[in-house]
Amino acid sequence: MKDYIEERVLELARYIIETQATVRSAAQKFRVSKSTVHKDITERLLEINPALAADVKLILENNKAERHIRGGNATKKKYQNTHITK
Repeated sequence: MKDYIEERVLELARYIIETQATVRSAAQKFRVSKSTVHKDITERLLEINPALAADVKLILENNKAERHIRGGNATKKKYQNTHITK
């Protein structure tokens, strides 16, 4: 694995742990695709640092469990801003 990829993987992992970030927000922050973040975290990080991979996996599983709530809140906010209540 190339050094710059390994460095990106570790930076992504640290960022996700520190900020409890989602795959989408990490991808935006690092200007890579969601697929790249997912591959870095689920495959490459496991080879580099299995303990760190386990920590990140817990955060991503929690984010996945909560995504329906975030989606519902986003929809609620969208309709509150576009519909005027009488």
